[in-house]
This record gives sequence, C-alpha cells and structure tokens, in this order.
Amino acid sequence: MAGIYIHIPFCRKKCHYCNFYTVISQKYKQSFLLALKKEIELRTSYLNDQWVNTIYFGGGTPTILDPTEINELINTIKSHYQVIEEVEITLEANPDDLSPDYLKRLKDETPVNRFSIGIQSFFDDDLEYLNRAHGSSQARNAIENALNLGYNNMTIDLIYGIPTLTDEKWKKNLQIFFDYKLPHLSSYALTVEPGTNLDVLINKKKTASTEEDQTVQHFEILLEETEKHGYIHYEISNFAKEGYYSKHNSIYWLGGHYLGLGPSAHSFNGITRQWNVKNMKAYCEAPTVDHLVLEKEILSVDQQYNEYIMTSLRTSWGCDTEHILNVFGSKFKTGFELDIQPFVQQNKAIRQGNTYRLTKLGKLFADGIAGTLFRGF
Repeated sequence: MAGIYIHIPFCRKKCHYCNFYTVISQKYKQSFLLALKKEIELRTSYLNDQWVNTIYFGGGTPTILDPTEINELINTIKSHYQVIEEVEITLEANPDDLSPDYLKRLKDETPVNRFSIGIQSFFDDDLEYLNRAHGSSQARNAIENALNLGYNNMTIDLIYGIPTLTDEKWKKNLQIFFDYKLPHLSSYALTVEPGTNLDVLINKKKTASTEEDQTVQHFEILLEETEKHGYIHYEISNFAKEGYYSKHNSIYWLGGHYLGLGPSAHSFNGITRQWNVKNMKAYCEAPTVDHLVLEKEILSVDQQYNEYIMTSLRTSWGCDTEHILNVFGSKFKTGFELDIQPFVQQNKAIRQGNTYRLTKLGKLFADGIAGTLFRGF
C-alpha cells in the first residue's frame, strides 16, 4: 500500500504558528502546475510499481486551486501510476474557500472524496491569535456546506494550548465538533517552532506565550471527551469512528511508502528518504529529478528501527516485538524489551501479548519515550 502527497504551497496569508514551506504570491502558480505535472511523470519509479491507495493534497492551501486544476493533477497521476479504483483522495481546505459553489464544482468535476478542514478553533479571538484567514462563522459554514452536499467523510483540525483558549472554550470547541457528528478529528498542541512569526512575537513580548500546564490540561480533556463520545484514539493527534481512520496518514504511521510531490515534499520508500527543494523558482526550473531533490539519505538499520519505534508508539497498534524480531533481529528485540521496562513500571506503557502500547499517561510523553528507545545515539 502506497500513497502520494502533493504539496500546494500557496497561501493568502501566513499563519503565525506555521512552519511549513508556503508562499503568499501566486506569481508562479501556472509555472508550478506545469512543473508539478512534470514531476509526476518523472518520479514514476520511486514507488516500485506499488498500487497507490491514497492521494493527498496538502499545503499551504490546496483550495486556492480551481477544481479543474485539481482534476487535471489527479488525472495525470492516474495516467502514470497504478491507482486503485476506491482510492482515498483527501483535499486540505481553508474554511473561507468552501463556498457552496466551489464545493458543487468539486463534486461535479473531481473525484475528491475526503476533506481535511483547517478549523483550528470556533472562536474568533483564538483565530486572531493564530492569524488565520477565516472567522468562526466561516468555520461553521464550511462544515455545513460540505455536509449539505453529501461530503460525510470529513476531518477537521482543532488546536489546543492557545493562550486565549480557556478550558471552557476548549470543551465548547469539542462539543461543536461532536454536534456535527463528523467521523474524524485531528487535534494538535500549539507548538512554537523556531523562526516562525509566533516565535518572533513571543520573544518580542508582543503576544502571549503557550503554557505547558494548560496544554497538558487540554490534552487530558481531549482524551476524556473523545472517549466519552465513542471516538477511537488511533494516533496521538487523531481520533475517528470505526472505519474512518485516515488511510493516507496511516501509511506514514505504519511504515508504508509514499511519494511527495511539490516543493519541500518528503518521500519514503523503505530504503531512502528524500526532500524536495524549498524554493518555488528552483522547483519550477528544475530540469531533472536530481535538481528537484534537495537531500537524500539511505537509511541505516538503526534509522529504520528508530523510524518504526517513533511511528508505531504513536498509534493504537503499538510496537510489535515479533515485527522487531523478524525485521531487525533478536538483538533489537531484546534491547527494546529491556529499554521499555522502566516505562511499563511507571504506567506509561502496557504490554498486551507481543505488543507494547502507551497508556494515557504515556501519551503525554510520547516523543521523549521514543527518543529513549532509539538506537545509535
């Protein structure tokens, strides 16, 4: 099972917290689309003829594209790769783009069958803090417009740990999500990445900083409320009803292979990991695949093992010691079982048969636990 990710870097404005490669100007839009189609054609060997199960338009803001342009990209992929008939096609969307007319055109002109809507909060003061382009009324309208056209396979993003977000407002955000009966939620802690506008504003004391205690409290509320409403916590930041897991993101978490297209996009095929250039002009003018790729690495056994530990511990499927034995050998299995014991004793991990999973307490420390289990450092 393999996936294709397409990075559409255009945005109308830069969110303060965003650390992804984006551009505000659409000067290169047509050149970018031509270059993207060229890259689709040039990269056919990377997935080694695997069937493509998912196509994911991320960004940036993919809904800046016209439905005709989206459909042309999908058709170009289908003409050069083996794509399953029931392929999951996800489109990331900003709420202010999802008008009834735009959605109707998407439904009539494209096979897009899943939305990921960047709501972030249903409160205007939170959205202002984040420098989002939409308001709370547009957030609700986007969801309702999509539901009215029959788009039921939908996820929204909500951010917690925002300084303006009280516990009560956070519970209200979650309740609005539950009221819409959406099948999937992605929810992330606000992270202040170095070099972002938010980082600069905080350092200049022009805006409030995040507080760890508040973030932990919001995460605990998130776990409690989603469980109460019957959502499965299948990955640290993702919650779904049965049958509505993100197939595309599950490829990442389960060690599957994926091809990233567009500037800054990442690719992984089990042996190599590579990143495209983070420059629109360089991307559009690249004459060969070698000029598209900024960096490429062949993963050592230790790196492959660390990758498995990092991704599997984030999921409800957990780390399988039989998988470790079969893929990496007995030394890795023995080392893992020894290294994870302190976390079992601290009630941060639990063993069920051959599998180790994080507990609710352990999920608060997921990255730190994974780092402790890494080899080669």
